[in-house]
Amino acid sequence: MLAIYKREMRSFFTSVIGYVFLVLYLAVGGAVFCFTTLYAMSADVTSFYLYMMIFSGLILPILTMKSFSEERKIRTEALLLTAPVPLWSMVLGKFFAVMTVFSGAILVNSLYFIFLTPYAFVKLAILLGNLLAVLLVGMVFISIGLFVSSLTENQLAAAIGTIAIILVFLCIGLVNSLLPSGYWLRYIFDCISIFSRFQSYTNGYFDFASLLYYLSVCAAFLYFTVRVYERRRYHG
Repeated sequence: MLAIYKREMRSFFTSVIGYVFLVLYLAVGGAVFCFTTLYAMSADVTSFYLYMMIFSGLILPILTMKSFSEERKIRTEALLLTAPVPLWSMVLGKFFAVMTVFSGAILVNSLYFIFLTPYAFVKLAILLGNLLAVLLVGMVFISIGLFVSSLTENQLAAAIGTIAIILVFLCIGLVNSLLPSGYWLRYIFDCISIFSRFQSYTNGYFDFASLLYYLSVCAAFLYFTVRVYERRRYHG
Protein backbone atom coordinates (compact mmCIF):
# COMPACT_ATOMS: atom_id res chain seq x y z
CA MET A 1 0.00 0.00 0.00
CA LEU A 2 2.82 2.41 0.85
CA ALA A 3 4.45 1.95 -2.56
CA ILE A 4 1.18 2.71 -4.34
CA TYR A 5 0.58 5.68 -2.06
CA LYS A 6 4.01 7.13 -2.90
CA ARG A 7 3.48 6.45 -6.60
CA GLU A 8 0.14 8.28 -6.58
CA MET A 9 1.51 11.24 -4.65
CA ARG A 10 4.37 11.50 -7.12
CA SER A 11 1.99 11.34 -10.07
CA PHE A 12 -0.09 14.24 -8.74
CA PHE A 13 2.91 16.56 -8.77
CA THR A 14 4.71 15.31 -11.86
CA SER A 15 1.62 16.26 -13.85
CA VAL A 16 -0.50 19.41 -13.75
CA ILE A 17 -3.46 17.81 -11.97
CA GLY A 18 -2.19 18.25 -8.42
CA TYR A 19 -1.17 21.85 -9.05
CA VAL A 20 -4.46 22.72 -10.79
CA PHE A 21 -6.42 21.29 -7.88
CA LEU A 22 -4.41 23.14 -5.23
CA VAL A 23 -4.46 26.47 -7.09
CA LEU A 24 -8.21 26.30 -7.69
CA TYR A 25 -9.03 25.12 -4.18
CA LEU A 26 -6.88 27.73 -2.45
CA ALA A 27 -8.05 30.52 -4.75
CA VAL A 28 -11.73 29.71 -4.24
CA GLY A 29 -11.11 29.26 -0.51
CA GLY A 30 -9.59 32.74 -0.31
CA ALA A 31 -12.51 34.24 -2.24
CA VAL A 32 -15.09 32.47 -0.08
CA PHE A 33 -13.30 33.60 3.10
CA CYS A 34 -13.35 37.21 1.91
CA PHE A 35 -17.05 37.00 1.05
CA THR A 36 -18.36 35.06 4.08
CA THR A 37 -16.05 36.51 6.73
CA LEU A 38 -14.28 39.76 5.85
CA TYR A 39 -17.00 41.30 3.68
CA ALA A 40 -19.75 40.09 6.03
CA MET A 41 -17.68 41.20 9.07
CA SER A 42 -18.48 37.92 10.78
CA ALA A 43 -16.40 35.38 12.69
CA ASP A 44 -18.90 32.59 11.98
CA VAL A 45 -16.98 29.85 10.17
CA THR A 46 -19.99 27.71 9.24
CA SER A 47 -20.81 29.48 5.96
CA PHE A 48 -17.21 29.24 4.80
CA TYR A 49 -17.00 25.49 5.34
CA LEU A 50 -20.45 24.89 3.88
CA TYR A 51 -19.46 26.57 0.62
CA MET A 52 -16.13 24.75 0.60
CA MET A 53 -17.91 21.44 1.18
CA ILE A 54 -20.09 22.00 -1.87
CA PHE A 55 -17.11 23.16 -3.93
CA SER A 56 -15.19 20.05 -2.87
CA GLY A 57 -17.86 17.93 -4.50
CA LEU A 58 -17.24 19.72 -7.80
CA ILE A 59 -13.43 19.76 -7.76
CA LEU A 60 -12.40 16.50 -6.09
CA PRO A 61 -13.29 14.54 -9.26
CA ILE A 62 -10.27 16.28 -10.83
CA LEU A 63 -8.08 14.22 -8.49
CA THR A 64 -10.01 10.96 -8.57
CA MET A 65 -10.79 10.78 -12.30
CA LYS A 66 -7.30 9.54 -13.19
CA SER A 67 -6.85 7.09 -10.32
CA PHE A 68 -7.95 3.99 -12.20
CA SER A 69 -9.07 5.35 -15.57
CA GLU A 70 -5.52 6.30 -16.50
CA GLU A 71 -4.28 2.82 -15.52
CA ARG A 72 -6.70 1.27 -18.02
CA LYS A 73 -5.96 3.82 -20.73
CA ILE A 74 -2.16 3.40 -20.66
CA ARG A 75 -2.46 -0.37 -20.12
CA THR A 76 -0.72 -0.49 -16.73
CA GLU A 77 -3.81 -1.94 -15.08
CA ALA A 78 -2.59 -5.48 -15.83
CA LEU A 79 0.53 -4.82 -13.76
CA LEU A 80 -1.62 -3.88 -10.77
CA LEU A 81 -3.85 -6.91 -11.18
CA THR A 82 -0.92 -9.31 -11.38
CA ALA A 83 1.15 -7.66 -8.64
CA PRO A 84 1.55 -9.75 -5.45
CA VAL A 85 -0.39 -7.25 -3.34
CA PRO A 86 -3.97 -7.43 -2.07
CA LEU A 87 -6.48 -5.45 -4.10
CA TRP A 88 -7.66 -3.59 -1.01
CA SER A 89 -4.07 -2.41 -0.53
CA MET A 90 -4.04 -0.96 -4.05
CA VAL A 91 -7.37 0.80 -3.53
CA LEU A 92 -6.44 2.18 -0.10
CA GLY A 93 -3.09 3.42 -1.40
CA LYS A 94 -4.86 5.52 -4.02
CA PHE A 95 -7.53 6.61 -1.55
CA PHE A 96 -5.05 7.88 1.04
CA ALA A 97 -3.03 9.70 -1.61
CA VAL A 98 -6.06 11.71 -2.75
CA MET A 99 -7.12 12.22 0.86
CA THR A 100 -3.67 13.60 1.71
CA VAL A 101 -3.80 16.23 -1.04
CA PHE A 102 -7.37 17.21 -0.15
CA SER A 103 -6.65 17.40 3.59
CA GLY A 104 -3.60 19.57 2.97
CA ALA A 105 -5.67 21.99 0.87
CA ILE A 106 -8.49 22.40 3.40
CA LEU A 107 -6.03 22.73 6.30
CA VAL A 108 -4.20 25.54 4.50
CA ASN A 109 -7.54 27.27 3.90
CA SER A 110 -8.30 26.94 7.62
CA LEU A 111 -5.25 29.07 8.44
CA TYR A 112 -7.28 32.13 7.46
CA PHE A 113 -9.16 31.87 10.74
CA ILE A 114 -5.93 31.74 12.75
CA PHE A 115 -4.98 35.10 11.25
CA LEU A 116 -8.45 36.34 12.22
CA THR A 117 -8.17 35.51 15.94
CA PRO A 118 -6.43 38.78 17.00
CA TYR A 119 -9.42 40.73 15.65
CA ALA A 120 -12.41 38.45 16.38
CA PHE A 121 -13.34 35.56 18.64
CA VAL A 122 -13.34 32.29 16.72
CA LYS A 123 -14.82 29.36 18.65
CA LEU A 124 -12.31 26.54 18.41
CA ALA A 125 -14.88 23.76 18.87
CA ILE A 126 -17.00 25.06 15.99
CA LEU A 127 -13.93 25.56 13.80
CA LEU A 128 -12.72 22.00 14.41
CA GLY A 129 -16.23 20.60 14.01
CA ASN A 130 -16.66 22.26 10.62
CA LEU A 131 -13.21 21.15 9.53
CA LEU A 132 -13.96 17.56 10.53
CA ALA A 133 -17.30 17.69 8.70
CA VAL A 134 -15.63 18.81 5.46
CA LEU A 135 -12.99 16.09 5.79
CA LEU A 136 -15.62 13.39 6.37
CA VAL A 137 -17.78 14.50 3.45
CA GLY A 138 -14.68 14.83 1.27
CA MET A 139 -13.69 11.30 2.23
CA VAL A 140 -17.02 10.04 0.91
CA PHE A 141 -16.64 12.08 -2.30
CA ILE A 142 -13.18 10.56 -2.86
CA SER A 143 -14.45 7.00 -2.39
CA ILE A 144 -17.25 7.68 -4.90
CA GLY A 145 -14.73 9.12 -7.36
CA LEU A 146 -12.45 6.09 -7.08
CA PHE A 147 -15.35 3.74 -7.68
CA VAL A 148 -16.52 5.60 -10.80
CA SER A 149 -12.93 5.84 -12.05
CA SER A 150 -12.62 2.05 -11.80
CA LEU A 151 -15.53 1.63 -14.21
CA THR A 152 -14.15 3.49 -17.22
CA GLU A 153 -10.91 4.39 -18.97
CA ASN A 154 -12.29 7.81 -19.95
CA GLN A 155 -11.17 10.34 -17.35
CA LEU A 156 -13.76 12.93 -18.39
CA ALA A 157 -16.53 10.36 -18.08
CA ALA A 158 -15.21 9.42 -14.63
CA ALA A 159 -15.26 13.06 -13.50
CA ILE A 160 -18.76 13.71 -14.87
CA GLY A 161 -20.09 10.47 -13.39
CA THR A 162 -18.67 11.34 -9.98
CA ILE A 163 -20.13 14.84 -10.04
CA ALA A 164 -23.51 13.41 -11.09
CA ILE A 165 -23.62 11.04 -8.11
CA ILE A 166 -22.55 13.80 -5.73
CA LEU A 167 -25.25 16.09 -7.12
CA VAL A 168 -27.84 13.37 -6.49
CA PHE A 169 -26.79 13.27 -2.83
CA LEU A 170 -26.87 17.08 -2.73
CA CYS A 171 -30.39 17.16 -4.21
CA ILE A 172 -31.53 14.60 -1.63
CA GLY A 173 -30.23 16.90 1.10
CA LEU A 174 -31.94 19.95 -0.40
CA VAL A 175 -35.28 18.15 -0.82
CA ASN A 176 -34.97 16.81 2.73
CA SER A 177 -34.56 20.33 4.12
CA LEU A 178 -37.78 21.41 2.39
CA LEU A 179 -39.91 18.54 3.68
CA PRO A 180 -42.11 19.16 6.75
CA SER A 181 -40.85 17.79 10.06
CA GLY A 182 -42.23 14.36 10.84
CA TYR A 183 -42.94 13.48 7.21
CA TRP A 184 -42.07 9.79 6.61
CA LEU A 185 -40.00 10.50 3.49
CA ARG A 186 -37.79 12.83 5.51
CA TYR A 187 -36.72 9.92 7.72
CA ILE A 188 -35.57 7.96 4.64
CA PHE A 189 -33.69 10.96 3.23
CA ASP A 190 -32.04 11.52 6.61
CA CYS A 191 -30.68 7.97 6.42
CA ILE A 192 -29.13 8.34 2.97
CA SER A 193 -28.27 12.04 2.68
CA ILE A 194 -24.59 12.92 2.96
CA PHE A 195 -25.35 16.60 3.51
CA SER A 196 -27.96 16.36 6.29
CA ARG A 197 -25.64 14.69 8.81
CA PHE A 198 -22.87 17.26 9.26
CA GLN A 199 -24.95 19.89 11.07
CA SER A 200 -24.09 18.63 14.55
CA TYR A 201 -20.39 19.02 13.70
CA THR A 202 -20.92 22.56 12.47
CA ASN A 203 -22.36 23.40 15.88
CA GLY A 204 -19.25 22.07 17.59
CA TYR A 205 -20.70 18.74 18.77
CA PHE A 206 -19.23 15.34 18.03
CA ASP A 207 -21.82 13.00 16.51
CA PHE A 208 -20.70 9.37 16.62
CA ALA A 209 -23.69 8.17 14.56
CA SER A 210 -22.79 10.56 11.73
CA LEU A 211 -19.14 9.53 11.94
CA LEU A 212 -20.17 5.89 11.62
CA TYR A 213 -22.41 6.78 8.67
CA TYR A 214 -19.64 8.56 6.76
CA LEU A 215 -17.15 5.77 7.45
CA SER A 216 -19.71 3.18 6.34
CA VAL A 217 -20.55 4.96 3.06
CA CYS A 218 -16.85 5.44 2.34
CA ALA A 219 -16.08 1.79 3.12
CA ALA A 220 -18.98 0.67 0.92
CA PHE A 221 -17.72 2.52 -2.18
CA LEU A 222 -14.15 1.35 -1.56
CA TYR A 223 -15.48 -2.19 -1.27
CA PHE A 224 -17.34 -1.79 -4.57
CA THR A 225 -14.07 -0.66 -6.16
CA VAL A 226 -12.25 -3.71 -4.82
CA ARG A 227 -15.04 -5.93 -6.15
CA VAL A 228 -14.67 -4.38 -9.62
CA TYR A 229 -11.00 -5.35 -9.65
CA GLU A 230 -11.62 -8.75 -8.16
CA ARG A 231 -13.91 -9.47 -11.08
CA ARG A 232 -11.26 -8.31 -13.56
CA ARG A 233 -8.49 -10.22 -11.86
CA TYR A 234 -10.33 -13.53 -11.90
CA HIS A 235 -12.55 -13.17 -14.96
CA GLY A 236 -10.42 -10.95 -17.22
